[in-house]
Amino acid sequence: MSMKFIYWPAAFLPLCLALSLHAQENLTLVQLQRIALERNHDVRVSALALDSAAAAVTSAAAAPNPMLTVQTMNINPGLGVGAGSLRSKTVDSSVRIDQLLERGDKRGLRRDGALHQEEGAREDVREARRQLRLAVSQAYYDALAAGERLTILNDTAQLYQRTVEVAQKKRHAGDVSPADVARLQVEALRASNDTAQARGDVARARLALALLTGIDNRLAQLPLADGWPAVAATTLAQADSAEAAIARRPDVMAAQARVAAALSAHKLALAARTRDVSIGVQAEHYPASASNPQGSGNSFGISLQVPLFLRYQYDGEIRSAQVALDLAQENLEQARILARAELSRSALDVRSNGERLLRIDDSLLPAAQKSAQAAEFAYQHGALPIADVLDVRRSYRAVQLEALAARSDYAKALAAWQASFPTASLESTTP
Repeated sequence: MSMKFIYWPAAFLPLCLALSLHAQENLTLVQLQRIALERNHDVRVSALALDSAAAAVTSAAAAPNPMLTVQTMNINPGLGVGAGSLRSKTVDSSVRIDQLLERGDKRGLRRDGALHQEEGAREDVREARRQLRLAVSQAYYDALAAGERLTILNDTAQLYQRTVEVAQKKRHAGDVSPADVARLQVEALRASNDTAQARGDVARARLALALLTGIDNRLAQLPLADGWPAVAATTLAQADSAEAAIARRPDVMAAQARVAAALSAHKLALAARTRDVSIGVQAEHYPASASNPQGSGNSFGISLQVPLFLRYQYDGEIRSAQVALDLAQENLEQARILARAELSRSALDVRSNGERLLRIDDSLLPAAQKSAQAAEFAYQHGALPIADVLDVRRSYRAVQLEALAARSDYAKALAAWQASFPTASLESTTP
């Protein structure tokens, strides 16, 4: 199916999507994916390749054109061409039409091969769109994780700053030693440095998201509306459903289409040994005159041309087509292996990262938060030294960052698993 016909509402779709982004106050993953699909260079190039493949189908399905030949012969300068009108001149004029008749179903094989190439190009478009949706999802979750990491580190830095201010007051009162205050100041400076680095990470993640989707930098700074996906009970995909998903993947279907195209090309190469014939019809006008009585008047002729395979029988073309077919079959097998590995790896990542996130949320994070609250309470009442409080804070911050990394890993693994399936209806299911 050709993509060269674009209705005017579709031409204004990127503008409408951009205006909708300007009119709102946050960014959603689905909206960014739609914008990226309209503006991404790779997707547009694959669409142009599909148009080119559709044009090749038209060329391949065309029959050979007839050949018209008009010629004049037997012009004798010595005897002259005689008197009278142009038609009465003593010259031999002929009009000839030759038509090549292809045999061995060459035209049908060319058309079939071009149709399979067009199907492969169409699947390439789907694959480019699938990869782009996955890339936008990964960049979106990276930006979301960078923002939440900045929040965690900023809260930690503010906590240290408040603690330093309180400790300085207690030092003047003699309740805290100068060494403890200096230690707190060091930790506060380290937390500030971590916050500054996290702020840079947020800017880089937002910039990567803007470059991938084609939105401007101002829109890229809007809050991200979608949160982290919830962890659901997951099991590995069954073998039959996994194989069905692999067979429907765009990259596998593109490789399958190119195998069919290579098979048609191999049949076409074999069909070259079937002789094509060329039939010609000729009308000749050669009037006689007093000076040249050899004219034959009006005459007609029929010709038949048949190639003689005396020295060459297209062995090189046939061998080349066979090699191309073998290569296409190898590419198909490789595409299936890679698709199967990607599906299995993403399913395992979803399950392992989901279990890891559940353990952190259910046990590790609440325990670390409770320990941190107890340590802060004990420190405020003078029951815990500053060194122990700092250790607890570092531990709690490490657990928070670990939980954030687990959420990011699970979200990206889930997006990769969903991208392994060709239909959007499976996006809400689990492996």
